[in-house]
Amino acid sequence: MQDDQRSPARISVIMPCFDQEAYLPGAVASLLGQTCADWELVVVDDGSPGDVEAALGADLHDARVRIEAFPANRGLGAALNRGLDVAVGDFITYLPCDDRMHADHLASLVTLLGAHPEAPFVFSGLRHGQDQTTTGCVDGEPLQLIQVMHRHTEERWLERAELTTDDLERMFWSRLPASAEPPLGTGAVTATWGSHPRQRHRVLREPWGGLNPYRVRYGVQEPLRLQSSVGHLHDEVSHYRRFRERPATPPAPDGLRILLVGELAHNPERILSLAERGHTLYGLWTDDPVWFNTVGPLPFGHVTDLPRQGWRAAVEELRPDLIYALLNWQAVPFAHEVLMSGFDIPFVWHFKEGPFFCLERGLWPQLVDLHLRSDGQIYSSPELRDWFAATVPQTRSGMSHVLDGDLPKAEWLTGEPSPLLSERDGEVHTVIPGRPMGPHPDVIEQLARHGVHVHLYSEKAHLQMKEWVDEVRRRAPRHFHLHPQVDQHGWVEEFSRYDAGWLHDVRSHNGGDLHAATWDDLNYPARMGTLAAAGLPMIQPRNDGSIVATQTLTAARGLGLFYSDPQELARALTDTPAMSALRRNVWEQRSHFTFDAHVSDLVAFFRTVIAGRNERGGPDLLATA
Repeated sequence: MQDDQRSPARISVIMPCFDQEAYLPGAVASLLGQTCADWELVVVDDGSPGDVEAALGADLHDARVRIEAFPANRGLGAALNRGLDVAVGDFITYLPCDDRMHADHLASLVTLLGAHPEAPFVFSGLRHGQDQTTTGCVDGEPLQLIQVMHRHTEERWLERAELTTDDLERMFWSRLPASAEPPLGTGAVTATWGSHPRQRHRVLREPWGGLNPYRVRYGVQEPLRLQSSVGHLHDEVSHYRRFRERPATPPAPDGLRILLVGELAHNPERILSLAERGHTLYGLWTDDPVWFNTVGPLPFGHVTDLPRQGWRAAVEELRPDLIYALLNWQAVPFAHEVLMSGFDIPFVWHFKEGPFFCLERGLWPQLVDLHLRSDGQIYSSPELRDWFAATVPQTRSGMSHVLDGDLPKAEWLTGEPSPLLSERDGEVHTVIPGRPMGPHPDVIEQLARHGVHVHLYSEKAHLQMKEWVDEVRRRAPRHFHLHPQVDQHGWVEEFSRYDAGWLHDVRSHNGGDLHAATWDDLNYPARMGTLAAAGLPMIQPRNDGSIVATQTLTAARGLGLFYSDPQELARALTDTPAMSALRRNVWEQRSHFTFDAHVSDLVAFFRTVIAGRNERGGPDLLATA
């Protein structure tokens, strides 16, 4: 490592590094090959799990190379700011470990920036993908770090405590001093932007990246404010503050010590209902979640995490009363690994989404083991339980229970309903809370002719389902409305303004045969809880003669509207007395769609499983179930 006794360089090149040591030597080699040699390289080791110094090797002895290191990961903004803080050059540019500079890259940038003192920054063209090039931005992307050079500045990058995002324009480019001139491009392709699954922007973007993959990838311990360029703002700092700052409930004399294994999905704070009744919670999380698979460290606290490295010894030392493994298919590999580890601890498997995903991704054998060999099984709907009984007809080793796995916490169901929009303009207003799973644009167009509006709340849908959104806008321009995402704290106030809400557009053809059922037939979508919270009747297609979980539940409790065609639905929605009665009925049953309402039964099931395991005595993982 070099000291600071070196000549000032004209260009400071900042290289952030986290878990990309394999790429680093090639990036440095591309810098060493520049026709312009008047540079310094500031490598910022952002708490990387690898050995950055070893990856630099002999290059670290170059007088132009220096290294700065954080003991733990602090995020891209903090790493780049450390580089800016120590940089000595008049001009600043960036070299991510997985990118490459072509020989004339620095020379072309510094020449252009020097010739245009009023330009806020300059940028190069870029090679990306297999053989694509651009002289500006890659479609759908901001200017990349490797492309840009700017003057030394007092401005700094947004850091993780402010906002985590893949939008580099928002993070920094827009913060550079404004000028009369726009940024200038060299017009030459002089850099290569790398492409691989572990890139930061991919880890950040839903649906396969997002908040929880980012948390796991970078070992984030604190609540996040995160917004990717294809999603809405996830503000864990404010959203979960009420729970995080709440004093812990003392353990009850008969309280259970429960080890949560896997992930907690969309409404993770529901699990606090167990802690609030005197049970002690621990967490052991899958290390491969997608954006909605909530994993620890949990942003609302009150759950003690076990270390992911050396977890078997940690479980043996803890000896919880129960392992509660959950919830969606992404948790199956790790839940199965825990199940097959042979702990003499009662094991409950709670499954929601979804068996068909497990089939597609080669996880079916593990799912069958969880179904057959756990001490207790919890299914998210009676239909899902019956489907497993039909599909895996061997005798199970444990007891079963039915509970939707992703119900919201009752605490969000506060406040009185808002005045209806329909009372203001005399037309019907319906809502889709989240990514639209139907209806077809043709249905929305026909409803619009009857004065029925559809309001969609989802920034992700605006971007990820643009074709559907554009088609609906074209067909029903005055009756289709886009809104930002609304989190749980706003469900009652915002959604109660509507006359009814849309469930998934399930068109079933199973004819009552479980072997012909699809996941849409078996599932209770998470938005059932959202609509129930606001007292909204639930709209869904009529599927007489088929097994459809939402149809059965909605009909049994009088929760919604079934329709065969848009005209039938329009007539029902405009029947004011019937709709008023239906809304009252849903409002009165809201608590059924909260996790809190089912905690007593869940704990009773846990105790039954524990007693049954104690009677049998020890695991029997090799038995043929």
